[in-house]
Amino acid sequence: MTHAAEPSPLPSPLPSPLPSPLPSVPASPLPTVRPNPFDPPTGLADHLGGEPIRPLAYPDGHTGWLVTGHALARSVLADPRFSAGSELKRAPVARPGADPFFGVPALPGWMVDMDPPAHTRVRRPLAGTFTAHRMKALRPRIEQLVEERLTAMADARPPADLVERFALPVTSLAICELLGVPYGERAAFQRDSALLFSLDASAGDAALAMDRLDGFLRELTRSRRTRPGDDVLSMLVEDGTLSTEEIAGAGVLLLTAGHETTASSLALGTFALLSHPEQLAALKRDPELADNAVEELLRYLTIFHFGVPRTPLEDVELGGRLLRAGESVTVSLSAANRDPARFADPDRLDLTRRTSGHLAFGHGIHQCLGRNLARVEMRVAFPALFRRFPDLALAVPPEEVPLATDMGFYGVHRLPVTW
Repeated sequence: MTHAAEPSPLPSPLPSPLPSPLPSVPASPLPTVRPNPFDPPTGLADHLGGEPIRPLAYPDGHTGWLVTGHALARSVLADPRFSAGSELKRAPVARPGADPFFGVPALPGWMVDMDPPAHTRVRRPLAGTFTAHRMKALRPRIEQLVEERLTAMADARPPADLVERFALPVTSLAICELLGVPYGERAAFQRDSALLFSLDASAGDAALAMDRLDGFLRELTRSRRTRPGDDVLSMLVEDGTLSTEEIAGAGVLLLTAGHETTASSLALGTFALLSHPEQLAALKRDPELADNAVEELLRYLTIFHFGVPRTPLEDVELGGRLLRAGESVTVSLSAANRDPARFADPDRLDLTRRTSGHLAFGHGIHQCLGRNLARVEMRVAFPALFRRFPDLALAVPPEEVPLATDMGFYGVHRLPVTW
């Protein structure tokens, strides 16, 4: 992946007042109740009624904005007037575990909470590691990891939890090997990752989890200064641009998000395919459909289900609304990916549709750094899973699958399957 270009200078403020102000709409909380496991919460996609941006009531009492339209979402995520800085962020849902990290400067290396030039400085040394070309070169190793986990799952005999036996090990092994993190430490980092992303974790528990992860990665980074390897931590040490603290912070970000997100996408995607037998049959008939199927599953499911926070640094007109400097904005990626103005019949899963332009990985300079790795893992894993287990089926009724609505990344806590 080539490094994204630095944003152009800030444009001049748009004129105010608005030329044609829209009617006032009362602020309401972010919808979180889902009608079924695969659709966004009821009431989230109000762009269907012509409101792609509307007032949002935040749990701390602040009133900001919710963006649900695809075009407006892309606009916000690409506009340098909207800050990603953690100093200004507010969570759109109650999440005590975010309190230690929002409203304060970004942790060292946490590029997702930074604006340029700090963001550029941290991301640039990493960008070349996650290019599509380099991830393609990793594909044989990922294929090997997938086959090893499928064999272990088969040897254990059904029923099995697909999260525990397949999705989580594959993604954890892949990111561990890439970063240079011992897979034997997985129990600790998976536990602390889950705490960081849990909506129910206390501020104290989340802070302690971050401290443990950061200490672990700092120790690994220091060891690479005397014993380098063929891994990302060693590459960053050799590059010399970032401090030990920054390398460790970036490592925590890549390790936690790098296994949690793709594991969620694999497990939830499998659940969706098993629940849409005609789509699964098409994938089984034509494994070459895998690349397109992955993109459609990413669009359809969009695991970043509470949205991406941004804050305007100046007054900005957006979609006929005047957003004041400092007001919070939540960009709903899941709603944007169901926008009928961008995707025909968006609530239907169609593995053959063209999904270019979906926002499952975000957009702009903060677009997910590990998106090419996630794509390779999913493109390998789905066909291999159903090739090894052509009769794979849920081992419980669909309504008994425990959904991860209590996590920052949507998915399933467990997926009991049989074959």
